[in-house]
Amino acid sequence: MQKEPDAREAALDSAMHDPLAAGFPKGSQGRLLFWIAVAFSVFQIATAAHFIDMPSQVTRAIHVGFLGLLAFPLITLVRKRGPVLTTIAWVAAMGAVFVAGYQWWEYVPLLMRAGDPLGRDIVVGVLALMLVFAAAWILMGPALPIIAGAFLAYCLFGQHLPSPLNHRGYDFAQIVDHMAYGTEGIYGIPVYVSSTYIFLFILFGAFLEKAGMIKLFTDVSMGLVGHKIGGPAKVAVLSSGLMGTISGSGVANVVTTGQFTIPLMKRFGYRSAFAGGVESTASMGGQLMPPVMGAVAFIMAETLGVDYVEVVTAAVIPAILYFGSAFWMVHLEAGRAGLTGLSRADLPSPLRAVKEGWHLLFPLAALVYLLFSGYTPLFAGTTGLALTLVLILGASAALGLPQGWLRIVFWIGLGLLAASSLQYGIGIAALAVAGLVAWNAFSKGGRETLILCRDSLADGARTAIPVGVACALVGVIIGTMTLTGAANTFGQFIVSVGDKSLFLSLVLTMLTCIVLGMGIPTIPNYIITSSIAGPALLGLGVPLIVSHMFVFYFGILADLTPPVALACFAAAPIAKENGLKISLNAIKIAAAGFVIPFMAVYTPALMLQPGGALAEAVGFAPAVAYVVAKAVISIGLWGAAVIGWLGRPLAPWERALAMVAAFTLIAALPLTDEIGLALFVLFVARMWLSRRKEQSA
Repeated sequence: MQKEPDAREAALDSAMHDPLAAGFPKGSQGRLLFWIAVAFSVFQIATAAHFIDMPSQVTRAIHVGFLGLLAFPLITLVRKRGPVLTTIAWVAAMGAVFVAGYQWWEYVPLLMRAGDPLGRDIVVGVLALMLVFAAAWILMGPALPIIAGAFLAYCLFGQHLPSPLNHRGYDFAQIVDHMAYGTEGIYGIPVYVSSTYIFLFILFGAFLEKAGMIKLFTDVSMGLVGHKIGGPAKVAVLSSGLMGTISGSGVANVVTTGQFTIPLMKRFGYRSAFAGGVESTASMGGQLMPPVMGAVAFIMAETLGVDYVEVVTAAVIPAILYFGSAFWMVHLEAGRAGLTGLSRADLPSPLRAVKEGWHLLFPLAALVYLLFSGYTPLFAGTTGLALTLVLILGASAALGLPQGWLRIVFWIGLGLLAASSLQYGIGIAALAVAGLVAWNAFSKGGRETLILCRDSLADGARTAIPVGVACALVGVIIGTMTLTGAANTFGQFIVSVGDKSLFLSLVLTMLTCIVLGMGIPTIPNYIITSSIAGPALLGLGVPLIVSHMFVFYFGILADLTPPVALACFAAAPIAKENGLKISLNAIKIAAAGFVIPFMAVYTPALMLQPGGALAEAVGFAPAVAYVVAKAVISIGLWGAAVIGWLGRPLAPWERALAMVAAFTLIAALPLTDEIGLALFVLFVARMWLSRRKEQSA
């Protein structure tokens, strides 16, 4: 069996696309930053659990201050810059702390003089903007800062543009006040969500990963599908989909699970470009998979003012179709290339893996239960994190007890104590964690577990830095929208096109989302595209959640689409293949991701949303069944056309027939369904007659 690359190799490949992936450097400065990261996580947990209560504006400012304090010196040390740049980085970090302190100290006076800032307010506001732009540039490159800078320039100079692109003009002090204070700019909804839901779920994932969740998911996936035709690729699809439930980054999925799955696929005969494409497609798709959805589900619910359950409900069927499509594509490719599965003797037992790691699944199950039971995501995330700590620390403590009834009593008591937190508050779980920490502190194995927990706190904070900084900078774009109404101009253009052709307006929106999404992480990507394109689709009569899901899907697919294709280029050094070739394979495998949003606009029942001509004509339940069946048929035909194999090699005209049938089923124009279904029947008949002829020969 292919040897899994070691952690050092994984870190090197990951660092190519995430400069902070290498972790905290050695030396006194690295240790200082490590403990600052631990303090950052503790602060976020304390505010989420309401052990520390501050005004939301102050909490957001301290969150951004911590991000700057860590980002500047950490990136400088990781890249091994000289003493001059390191000194500048620490000065910038202190500047971020000063801005946060100013927001805290001047909180009430700033409220009293809102709209009439003092000179020093403007100076601090400009400093805050400069630091956010600089942090984003050094962490993520120029793409997002340039886009945000263009929006800021529009605020400053947009009055000089021709109508209808111009605005009435705004004073410099008014723009800075709007962007750097209040909750419309840097400290807007994106940072609010970053400082609450996103940070907690990143921390939740960090603890589970440290405790062995990646190994559990991989072992279960290997045991379930590793022996099937094309088993290694199916393992990649399944394990990456499972990782998507706890991970907020598709690129992070590529460089973690991909370290194992891509070499495994190559060893068993898959082409390098195809193997990289499978992993990239599955990893990005993890962000479409409920319950976490890369934390976008929580931002979407907050933005739309709907319950979290409504967002997840809309995402369920599309996510299943997406991963079903990926399974189908790798199955066909395996059949075309004559690839068999792995030997059962070499595979781990999924049942044994679950028995050994069941305690890791419990917090995830509890998280899903709480989210679907109407609890807020903040409470669910805090409780899930507390349960994770209770189980990790409890499992270590239980090892010091003798086998038998004493361990059973221990686990029952711990379970009752944790469950009581739902009735009496999170403080009960906190007391349980504190007691287990004290217990583990006096045992050898326990001290090792405490070190793991400490490292998870630091790693969670480090992972949150790029996302949090991106959310702060995206606030500039959102602030421009609220100040100038720029989204209305774009929306009016899309709506005017949609009056003539809804399909053309959808294509323009798709291209906008893909272009804006190139090289930008998923969360800020969604925030930008939903702010610009979401209202336009709503103006065309597209249901609210469907319009946001539309831009969310294509924002994610930007990481698979040339020329940037960030996820594919992350897979390139692992697959030892050109990133562009991987990208071309990925967009074939991810066909469902390009198809589903269009189908959902015409038939919202695909996302379990009311509305649409079909639901009005035949009823909601029949409409859901019909559009899902149509999507499955379309995906099946597309796979056969692209791979060119369906039990046997397909002739060019057979592939063309399958492709035309697939496209007509997607179009949802008059008679296209009838034509598509007729072509599908013709294709099936052709395959059946061909099979009969082969059997009789």
